[in-house]
Formats: sequence, structure tokens, C-alpha cells
Amino acid sequence: MLDDTLLDDPAALQRADHDRALLALAGAGARVRTALRLADAAGVDRLRPDGRPRAVLVAGHGSALTAGEILAALAGTASLVAPLPPTDAAPVPRTDRASAPPVFTAGLAWQLPGWAGPLDLLVISSADGGEQGLVALAEQAYARGCAIVVTAPAGSRLAEAALQVRALPLPYVPSNLPDDGTPPAGPAAEPDLPAEDPAALWAHLTPLLALAQKLGVTQLPYDAPAATADLLDEAAVRCRPDAAAYTNPAKSLAARLAGTVPLLWAEGPVAGAAVARFAAQLAERAGRPAPAGLLPQVLTAHRGMFAGQLGGGADPGDFFRDRVDEPDPLHLQVLVLRHLPGGAAAGEEDPGPAEVPADDERPRGYATTRAHRLAAAHDVRLTEYASTRPDPLHALADLIALTDFAAVYLGLAAQS
Repeated sequence: MLDDTLLDDPAALQRADHDRALLALAGAGARVRTALRLADAAGVDRLRPDGRPRAVLVAGHGSALTAGEILAALAGTASLVAPLPPTDAAPVPRTDRASAPPVFTAGLAWQLPGWAGPLDLLVISSADGGEQGLVALAEQAYARGCAIVVTAPAGSRLAEAALQVRALPLPYVPSNLPDDGTPPAGPAAEPDLPAEDPAALWAHLTPLLALAQKLGVTQLPYDAPAATADLLDEAAVRCRPDAAAYTNPAKSLAARLAGTVPLLWAEGPVAGAAVARFAAQLAERAGRPAPAGLLPQVLTAHRGMFAGQLGGGADPGDFFRDRVDEPDPLHLQVLVLRHLPGGAAAGEEDPGPAEVPADDERPRGYATTRAHRLAAAHDVRLTEYASTRPDPLHALADLIALTDFAAVYLGLAAQS
């Protein structure tokens, strides 16, 4: 059950936010600036590549893999960008029986594709830098002749391995949350699977963008990553805890999703990366399942749910049944994310992502029009949110910032 009053009580939100997720998201812009400055100091701006690599492989887990998926969306068909997830896991022995069990991710393993070789670039990114599987992957890549870039905390095992395999080392920028003397989080249900920093995505993505821009993997404007930091700051102001729900788009979205099973649909690869991220954050931060996918294929993948018990028109009979003691039934809700470049007039300030009214005159693709028809036919509410930024990276930052805050607000209000 969602506590609507908590959303408009900044002090209550602060008390409920045990791991200070809202503060971490508010500092995302600062992390982007720091990561760009440190990447420049590490030598990214001095690179003189002889052409671009045949493929860019991005290895890691969690937000590091999401960063690879975002880079693939931004590169489009011009360059091959492939996220490289772990393929196996092995137990890590405990050195002290009295201590907490080793983090599960320490035992993950990765494997290079058979075709990877001297024409390819491997980017390894880790917030911890202690995964032996990533160290082994760097050694694999070195033996194959791949170019290697490693983003990891200074002094970590992975950062030291980067020097051994002649990789370009880039620093990972951790969250700079102040220590107020309180524990950062409550007791975890799974001690070896701790929650990830919600703003870690930008610490993984920023060095990757700076590198990809230098190699010609993306066609982003030169100042696009730096301007993204300003947009994240603006989003943090719009979505701040002391902004009332009716003026805070993230709180409004959280309240809209409460009590529903959201289907997250996207039009285009940029919005597709945003809905994949939102689905992961809803699971992580709010404990909510949210199937996600790209139009048009998601229409056939999710169509069966509209006729099931979660559809808006389900249970039309038994009108006189006593429902006083029954909980409110869950129903589907469709959320469509879009990128509509050029929506703001010349010289007009873009307010960030906003709900698209049903009578909006801008043309919709056939798949989006069909999505509206499917939802209307089954009495399922469909809401569109769109960013009108012309630059795809900025549109992505808009959508991710909004949905990241919404996932945190939904989780905080639901647990109270």
C-alpha cells in the first residue's frame, strides 16, 4: 500500500531513505563532472586512435552492463557495441566464519567471444574492483591482443591488473555521501547481494562515453557528456524531496504506478535503454516486477496479459459480490517512454520529460498507435512520457533521471 502522505513529507522521506538513495541521485551530476575530469587526466583526451575498433565489448555486472547497453543504443548501427555479462559463478571461500559471507559477485566469471582479437576493444568496469573473474578476463584479452580499458577504484585488484596487461586505467568515481553517523542501510535479506548505489550508472557510463567519443564510436556532440551533468542537476531540483507531489514529476509517476503492474514499453533504442533501466530499478528499489520491451515486438510478447486477470476489463461479472474485506485488485498499466526531438520551440527552455497528452498533435508511429488501441480495447490505462531534447544522450539522461527518482520514491512510500 502506498503512503501518499509520506511523499509530501521531506523529513519522513529522509528517515525512510536508509541508504540515502535520494541524496546519491542528487549527486549524479557532480559524479559525471568528476569522472570526465579524471578521465581527461588519465589520458583519454590525448588518445590518437588509428580508426575505430571493429567491436567494443563492455564487461561487468549491474550498472556497468547497463552502461554498455546505453552505449549500444547511442552508437546505433554505426558501430558494434556488445555488453559482456558474466557466464558463470563459483563459490568464494570465507576467510573468517564470524564475518559476513563473501559478496556473490566476487565469484562471477566472464568469457570473451571466440571472434574477439586484436581489432577489438574490451572495456571492463567495476565499482568494487575485486572480482577475480574480471581480472581473468583482462588476462584473456591481453593474450588475444585486444586493446583494454579498465574502470575501477584506485588500488583495487582490478586496477593493479590493468597495469600488468597494459590497459588504459580509468578511475571509478564513488558516491561522495556525507557520513552522518547512521548505518548506510538496514539489514539485507541477502547479505551477499547488497543493494547497488542507484547513481553508480553514471560513474560507469561517463568514462565509457568519453572513450567512445574519442574513438568515433558515437556521433555525439563534443560537449554532450559535460552538458549531461547540468541536466542531471536540473532533474535533481525538479525531483527533490521537498517539492510537492503535484509539481514533482517523479513523485507523480510513483503515485501513478502504485497498486498496478506496470508494462514498460519504449519507442526507439534510446527510450528502450531507459525502460530497461527503469525495470531494473523498480525491482531493486521498489520490489516491483515490471516487464519491459521495445515496440513493436512487445505488443505480441505482452498481449496475453491484457486478457488475463490483470486486464482492466477482467472480472466483469459477480457485480454484487461483497468486496469490503478484499484488497484492491492489481491492474495493468502501460507506461510508454519516447524520444521526440525538437518538441520545444526555438529559444524556449526545455522543462525535461513530461507526460504526453492523449490529444497531442505530434505524429505517432504505427506501433505506438496500435499500443493505444490495444490498451483502450481492454480498459487499461496507458501513459506516455517523452523527452524533447534533440541530443539522444540528453534525452536518455532526462528519462533515466525521472524514472530513477520515481523508483526510489515508490519504494520509500510503499515500505512505510
